[in-house]
Amino acid sequence: MSGVGAIVIGASAGGVAALFSVLGALPAGFSVPVLCVLHLPDDRHSQLAEVLQRRLRRPVREAQDKAAIEPGLIYVAGPGYHLSVERDLSFSLSQEEPVHFSRPAIDLLFESAADAYGPALLGVLLTGANEDGARGLLRIRQSGGRTVVQDPRDAQVALMPEAALALHCPDHILPLSGIGQLLATLEPSAC
Repeated sequence: MSGVGAIVIGASAGGVAALFSVLGALPAGFSVPVLCVLHLPDDRHSQLAEVLQRRLRRPVREAQDKAAIEPGLIYVAGPGYHLSVERDLSFSLSQEEPVHFSRPAIDLLFESAADAYGPALLGVLLTGANEDGARGLLRIRQSGGRTVVQDPRDAQVALMPEAALALHCPDHILPLSGIGQLLATLEPSAC
């Protein structure tokens, strides 16, 4: 698959193990930025970036307000803030109302990234226990981007993938191992 400017990944219940699996398949030197929202309790500091970086042995950062998105980095949303992508490909953090009881919400990241990247975006929705991400994945498809949904039979909690499949037919429905293999074949866009 060629011409990918960014990958957005959303997950909830069971998501840490799912992220280890998918991101662990990325080859050394993988240069497409990966932006992740995992539902987190918003009352404490998140260790997610540190845990992922230690486990994956690649650069992982918690997304910061106004920071430019850099190639080759994995970004995670911090607790208590929605994460979105601006048209200049920088991050924006906000404390708007929770969406699907979640802040950060997957839909907000997916929808804003779809507007910013258009057809150069790949959206991936993994395991989870609510409907967050389904609408955002549809927006990615409508903007010309490509979409991947974890096979509900492979998901620790099938509700989130099932909600996405109820709204649209993605480009790929794959188990975690298949998603990792797919991402490992991506080539960055020239822009």
